[in-house]
Amino acid sequence: MTQIKAAVCHAHGAPLQIETVNLRAPDMGEVEVTLKACAICHSDIHFADGAWGGKLPAIFGHEAAGHVSAVGAGIRGVAVGDPVVVTLIRACGTCPTCGSGRPVLCAAPPQHDGPLTTLDGGPIVQAMDSGAFAERVVVDQSQVVKLPADMDLAAAALLACGVITGVGAVVNAAGLRAGQDVVVIGAGGVGLNAIQGARIAGARRIVAVDMTEDKLAIARDFGATDGVLATDEKPWRAAKKALGKGADVVIVTVGAIPAYDTAPQYLAMGGRLIMVGMPHSGATSSYEPVMIAATGQGMIGSKMGDVVIARDIPWLVDLYRQDRLKLDELISRTWSLDQINDAIADTRTGAAKRNVILFD
Repeated sequence: MTQIKAAVCHAHGAPLQIETVNLRAPDMGEVEVTLKACAICHSDIHFADGAWGGKLPAIFGHEAAGHVSAVGAGIRGVAVGDPVVVTLIRACGTCPTCGSGRPVLCAAPPQHDGPLTTLDGGPIVQAMDSGAFAERVVVDQSQVVKLPADMDLAAAALLACGVITGVGAVVNAAGLRAGQDVVVIGAGGVGLNAIQGARIAGARRIVAVDMTEDKLAIARDFGATDGVLATDEKPWRAAKKALGKGADVVIVTVGAIPAYDTAPQYLAMGGRLIMVGMPHSGATSSYEPVMIAATGQGMIGSKMGDVVIARDIPWLVDLYRQDRLKLDELISRTWSLDQINDAIADTRTGAAKRNVILFD
């Protein structure tokens, strides 16, 4: 057992506790990664608040990068010392969904005994198969992707969730074609990457919808051609005016029911609504099915951008190295692990694009 420092959640809605915990060595098919950076995603906060249930104590954090520090038997493709991005996408590679090219929906049962325990041997949940609010993690080899040796690991950490979720929602889930029009509702971390994805895919116009002019200005920096305040009485009218018609694709990146209730209003005939943001369990939205059917529109759920990480993360790294994908600009501020509760509080304000925990 290795002893590491981690931020542990003991009660939903309570501050995380910085503690020393045990991390076992990697088993067959697993790798240990000593982390350099872990970004704070709103999903971590929602889980820690109890929005989707779950057992405690737990270690959250799932948007990370570092160097491989140990490997179990049967590992191929990475070795000790390699820089890697660590994702929550744990895929068996053999179930029907993995076999059909959708590893984010892997049907294999979750692991029961994770690699973490308290100092006295009690269980700690490795949340989202990552547990990356910690100095080291042990994860399945399917969760990591090797990076170039000179890749900045703070920037690379963002590729583990926010970037692939936003870009993938446009490129993979929506299948956006060059020349089509896009509305992105929510200009936070995922929304900005959906905007980047639309720009990279060749969208004609990209309308960002958010609550403040400051957020809309940032959205324009990432590729939005137009901005609309969600506080307007009927913001879809301003979006349609900017586009000259309804949108071919609407991406909802926030977990807010009002955003889902109004999202179809932005669509053109035959348009597609991509549902990315995750409201709390039990929250519902309602639609008139006849309108969806009569206009030939579609509603599609997108988990983690429907990515295949071994394919999509190297592509995104290459775009970053060509200065076509913004990563450094997504980092609002860096923090130490001891400052994680302050970083979470700052993230809750909605002002930060991404706060990143840096490890020594």
